[in-house]
Formats: sequence, structure tokens, C-alpha cells
Amino acid sequence: MTTTEEPTRSEDAQTRPPRFERPPWPPAGPRRLLRDLGGAYAANGLIGLIFSATGPVAVILAAGSAGGLSPGQMASWIFGVFFLNGILTVLASWLYRQPLAFFWTIPGTIIVGGSLTHLSWPEVLGAFLVTGLLILALGLTGRVRQVMAMLPMPIVMAMVAGVFLKFGTDLVHAVGTDAAVAVPMVVAFVLLASRAALGRWMPPILGALLVGAATVAVTGRFHPTGTGTPWIAAPMFQAPQFTWQAITELVVPLAITVIVVQNGQGAAVLTSAGHKPPMNVGTVLCGVWSLATAAVGAVSTCLTGPTNALLVASGQRTRQYTAAVVCGLLAVVVGLFAPLFVQLMLATPAAFVATLGGLAMLRALQGSFVAAFGSRYTLGALVTFLVTVSNVQFLNIGAAFWGLVAGLLVSRVMEPGDFRKG
Repeated sequence: MTTTEEPTRSEDAQTRPPRFERPPWPPAGPRRLLRDLGGAYAANGLIGLIFSATGPVAVILAAGSAGGLSPGQMASWIFGVFFLNGILTVLASWLYRQPLAFFWTIPGTIIVGGSLTHLSWPEVLGAFLVTGLLILALGLTGRVRQVMAMLPMPIVMAMVAGVFLKFGTDLVHAVGTDAAVAVPMVVAFVLLASRAALGRWMPPILGALLVGAATVAVTGRFHPTGTGTPWIAAPMFQAPQFTWQAITELVVPLAITVIVVQNGQGAAVLTSAGHKPPMNVGTVLCGVWSLATAAVGAVSTCLTGPTNALLVASGQRTRQYTAAVVCGLLAVVVGLFAPLFVQLMLATPAAFVATLGGLAMLRALQGSFVAAFGSRYTLGALVTFLVTVSNVQFLNIGAAFWGLVAGLLVSRVMEPGDFRKG
């Protein structure tokens, strides 16, 4: 009679994946980093930084202006989301050899902008700190990856498609309203993308950037203002105030936008590109860095979706981490020169930024649609997409989160077979 010996607890522990994802060892040295770096990856890093430092910065400025923040407070906010998160991006991407761009929660910034109409800035800072502690505590449970695995990829990618859609429509709108700037950029992009030899010589998105910059300069559309603005950022360490009203109103929605919405987008984009982002470690880092950024008046840190999509838009998967390293280093520079950068950003035509972002997101938008509607969970994915693009808000939580909830519920009820297939 033979028996099958069950594995012991120690053997099971050896085969169980670690709670916190370990980076490959040893880390990439300077020689490997320089060898993996190339023009296409540097261009992707630059475009990722340009995207993060244009439209999303405008959201910060709008929220701060609506809340009556001083220019110094807004500059400190921008310093925090670029300088501190740039350091995190460089370290995490270098250690894990993956593009891991950490910036800030854009929907969370929109939520904060609405709350600043009736909450004081110190109260909001207190909520930022509590949010960081909550994210850190959830990350330390080590269950983040399991929770993310429960979300079907097509439904998550439908949410990503809904978020990214605006970049495509803004591109079309820019061509229609400011053809003098947008059309030369589109032509340059199409020409470089359709000719393999030219594309190897000049990445299409970099060509569009250069043509656009030249067009803006030649047509006299660059109009800087505020020449007396200081160049170097001066971060302001501000005292928080803890009130139940601010904590109740902001902490849970901010944590949801970081862990579910933003980190969910980032994880989906990177997984779709063949990477395995360290979600448990990433959540812990988001919590720690959210505490640091809150100290200088900046909203919570997250693993960004759109920027990471730009970083993996082209090139070999094993070398794409260098694009994130470039993006992080440039973010540190932007953070140091936040006042000057904001002045320059506001001096370019809106069509330049919209066209550049739309062209850079075309492949990412295409990939998200294919992943969302190519196989299973298609009805749930459709509902997720529709709710996400509706921009509906409920309980101070944005449409991307509710799109996920609605899509999951509809798919559970009307597509149970897809869940049984795993």
C-alpha cells in the first residue's frame, strides 16, 4: 500500500510566493543601465514627463486657485508631486527593472479642489496624512495583489479605455480648432510611424514634439508671463489640522482613488505590456511617500496609469525601465524648478499639449480597447466604459471607480460563465 505524503508547512511556505515582491538581485549597475538606455526609451521618458507636467499640473493649479491657495503653496504642492515622486520613480524602476512611474492621484486632486470650498487647507493636509497612513496599513497586509487579481482584466482595461478616451478626443478637437499647430505635429507623427527606417532614426512622438515646438516658435505663439517669478521652488512645511469632517469626507475617497482607481490603472497597463508590477510593495511605497508629500502640501502618491502607458508604448520590455528612470530624473528637475516650469507651461498653446498627449496615447488607447472587448466580460466591460466616460460622481468618488463597480455587478449577473472560466 502506498501513500502520498502531504507537503509539510515549511515546504508549503517555501513554494508560496512572498507577501512582498522582491526585486531581482543584484540591481542593475551603471553599465547595464546605460546599455539598456536608448533614444526611444529616453523619448518615452521625456513624453511621459511632459504629459504629467502639463494637463495634470493644470488640475492642481485649478484646485489650488479655487481653494484660495497662495502661489507659494501651489508651488510647494507641485514640488512635492514631482521632486519626491520622481525620486521614488527612479528608485523603484531601477530596483525592479520595470517602468514604475509614481506621481499623484488626479481624481483625488479633483476631489480636494471641491473640498477646499468649505475646508481649510490645514484640515486638508490632515486628511492627506491620515490617507497616507491608511494606504500604508492596507499595503502592509500584503493582500493588495490578491485583491487586484479578483478584478477581471477586461473590465479594468475598459476603465482604462474610458480614462484614456479624452486624450484621443482632445487630439481631434485640437486639429479642428488650432490646425496651424496640431496638423504639422500629426503629419510628422504619421510620416515617422509609417516608415520603419525613419522611425528608427527619430521616434515618432519625439518628431511630433520637435515639429510642434518649432511651429509654436515660428508662429509666435509662445507667450511667457510673470517674468519676475522665482525659478527655484521653496517647499513649505505646513502644520496639519485633524478634523472629523475632513477625515470623513476625504480619507476614504482619496485612498480608493489611489489603490483601486490609479494603482488599478497602472497595474493593468503594466500587466498588459508583459510586466509584473509589485503591487504589495507599491502600495506600501504609496503610503510612505504620501506621508512625505503631505508634509509639503501635496496630494497622495499613486502608481500612475497614463504615464506608465507612455513609458511602455514602444521598445523591448526588458529595457522599458530605463524610460521610467529618465522620467523620474526629469521629474526631479521639474520639481526643483516648479515656478519656472509652470510659467513656461502656461505660455504654450493648449493645442500643442493636447496634440502631443493624444498622439502619445494612441497605441495605449488601442491596446486598452483590444484588451477590454477582445474576449470575455464584454458586457461588463461596456458598462464600465460607459460609466467611466460619463464623469458621474457619487459620494465624492469619481466615475472610474463607479465604472468598475457597475461593470463587475453587471458581469456577475449577466456573464456568470466568464467568472466560472476564471
